[in-house]
Amino acid sequence: MTDLKAKILVVDDEPSQRKMLQANLSLEGYRVSEAEDGSDAIAKVSNEFFDLILMDNRMSHIDGIEALKQIKKFLPASPSSS
Repeated sequence: MTDLKAKILVVDDEPSQRKMLQANLSLEGYRVSEAEDGSDAIAKVSNEFFDLILMDNRMSHIDGIEALKQIKKFLPASPSSS
C-alpha cells in the first residue's frame, strides 16, 4: 500500500503565489507541479495526469476560464468548479 497523496498542478502568473502554495502543499505530502499561465497549464495537462488543478482566474495570455475550456477538450470527463 502506498501513502502517496494527490498530484496537484498550481497555476498562477504570480510567482510568489505559486511558490507559497507549492511549499504549503508539499509540506502536507502532496506532489506539486507549477504552471505560470494558462498556456503552460494546458501543455502540462496534455502530457501528464493531475488529481487536482488549482488555477488563478485572472492571468495574462490565457485566463483560467479559457484554460479550463481547452483542458476539458481533451479531458471531457473532468469535473470543474469556478
